[in-house]
Amino acid sequence: MRTIVVGISSCLLGEKVRFDSGHKQSSYVNQELSAHFTFKSVCPEVSIGLSVPRPTIRLMSDDERIRLVESKDSSKDYTDKMETFSRDKVSELASQDLCGYIVCAKSPTCGMERVKVYTEKHATTDGIGIYTRQLMKKMPWLPIEEDGRLNDPVLKENFVARVFALNDFYQSMDGSPSAGKIVAFHSRYKLVLMANHPESYKSLGSLVAKQHLLEPEDFAYQYRTGFMNALKNRSSRKTTTNVLMHIQGYFKRDLTASEKSELARVIDDYRTGLLPILAPLTLLKHYLEKYPNDYLHQQKFLQPHPEELRLRYGL
Repeated sequence: MRTIVVGISSCLLGEKVRFDSGHKQSSYVNQELSAHFTFKSVCPEVSIGLSVPRPTIRLMSDDERIRLVESKDSSKDYTDKMETFSRDKVSELASQDLCGYIVCAKSPTCGMERVKVYTEKHATTDGIGIYTRQLMKKMPWLPIEEDGRLNDPVLKENFVARVFALNDFYQSMDGSPSAGKIVAFHSRYKLVLMANHPESYKSLGSLVAKQHLLEPEDFAYQYRTGFMNALKNRSSRKTTTNVLMHIQGYFKRDLTASEKSELARVIDDYRTGLLPILAPLTLLKHYLEKYPNDYLHQQKFLQPHPEELRLRYGL
């Protein structure tokens, strides 16, 4: 089994690298995800030579660019060092089939969104950490999430599902992408795409259909980027219900009248919010064991991540 490598801000692993010699250890990361992922720890601030402890730093905007400076002395500027480190480190990581990244919220180097950016008169919260901005630019397909947002069950499930999907893509390509491998991969994720983003299901289907017009590397890049961007969209009860009903259609010749009625009721109870997604999924898996179907057996929608992570319990 291929190791699933995920980048992470060092402080989230419990490393005492913060400005106050502390950490921001994430119990979810260390108690749940560590059994499934191999973490690659990075602290951009320590990596450019800043001490522990150290003065606080922040993003400051002037007329030309956003700079990384000390909070109490803006003449101490670390922008160039941080940008150089970020480019070099991200280029290194991009060559290692990284499958995801968990960053520290609100950090001027690692924050993914809503990072404070100061001017001479006021502050806004529309910034992105310098290091994370480079991650997003260099690897637009990479699943990136902040530690605090992983407390939300929907965001958590979406992030982890994307990490496993990207790992599956790399494992399926086995270091040598080809049109045939991508077509087979796409076939396994059709129902996932239908649930997460029906528009991308159609556009990626069109891309796969015209793959013969593209160079293999261009096709692989376009597909990976389009696929991972599609999975950023979180499935809704409406789109998921459509997929459940689509799966239901595969059993129309096998189920008894009472089984059909029960399945339809459970799916509708999920649609209206009376039951979690696990209820119809469990029933569909039961029928799939009873009435095997090769196409459904390969669909990642039914099991996008290990059951022991319990990510669908609250959905």
